[in-house]
Amino acid sequence: MSDSEIQTMQIIGSARMGGAENFFLRLHKALNESGVPSLAVTRKGSELTDLVQGAGITARMGNVFDPFSRWSLSRAIKLHRPDIVQTWMGRATRLVHLKPKLRPAHVARLGGFYDPAQYRHAHALVGNTRGICDFLIRQGVPADKVHFIGNFVQPTPQVAPELVQQWREKLGLGADDRVIFALGRLHPNKGFDTLIAAFSQLPPTAGAPHLVIAGDGPLAEQLDKQISQSPVAAWIHRVGWQQQTDALFALADLFVCPSRHEPLGNVILEAWGHGLPVLSTMSDGALELITPDENGVLTPIDEPEAMAAAIASLLNLPSTQLVAFGRAGAAELLRHHSQDAVVAQYTALYRKLMTTWV
Repeated sequence: MSDSEIQTMQIIGSARMGGAENFFLRLHKALNESGVPSLAVTRKGSELTDLVQGAGITARMGNVFDPFSRWSLSRAIKLHRPDIVQTWMGRATRLVHLKPKLRPAHVARLGGFYDPAQYRHAHALVGNTRGICDFLIRQGVPADKVHFIGNFVQPTPQVAPELVQQWREKLGLGADDRVIFALGRLHPNKGFDTLIAAFSQLPPTAGAPHLVIAGDGPLAEQLDKQISQSPVAAWIHRVGWQQQTDALFALADLFVCPSRHEPLGNVILEAWGHGLPVLSTMSDGALELITPDENGVLTPIDEPEAMAAAIASLLNLPSTQLVAFGRAGAAELLRHHSQDAVVAQYTALYRKLMTTWV
């Protein structure tokens, strides 16, 4: 069976962009590029809809009790006749119920430690970390239904120096000013309050770096207030949600992931893709990705003093050692999180299900 014979439908019910949503867009594009036709199904009115590259449709995806949403997705599946229906996260998965042992096969993709009761009806479950897969099996999901497939990030494009310079000018940075970069949804799970507190405690020996935070979310106003009260407020820049972040990564000397809860950490992979050294809290995803003092540095969750000390230590390293951290991360990314490797794993799973389902 050739890959071109596999027709897939990727369904996501998110209204706004985030890490999982970005990976949805990347995988949909990569499947099509590899010769596995993928049809993206996004929620009507979603921010994702205009960002889909390639074939895409919208469908109603209200709450799980909405019969019109179930009908909308069922109609799309019958109309397009995919071999594989892959649902992303809870909303889409709960709205799709397909018959066992009959095509299309239902693959549910999980990026967190969610209640397995919402996913048991799927024919196969994909966890993007080994920790998630182990959790599902401990919760009683049959091991032969659980599959580990990680995430990938796109190859890093060359960033035009003038774009980086534009950001330097916009942020008021000097030619020699160093930059700490953080990126993500402004949500309690992401721990940006801890990062701001840590940055505010940097000892004088760390010099005067700048902190740049990209992202938006429910804590925006609260974080702005915290920044305004910081003694180093002038060196903290919150730049809002940025769809294109390559120039910001290129601007940075160090990437920090301060999350309280992070099942994987797409942002760590993105930072490695840009060759940046990474400092992260000891979230589940970071513990799985980072080998301490080899391809990154780990600090305890919610301990700004420890994070400040780690940032200061990293920024005081010789530039060759800091660059070495970034190169080690990039090598780890290439070995285990390349686009070709991840797409091949998804294709192998789809092919296996198609030989099992009639």
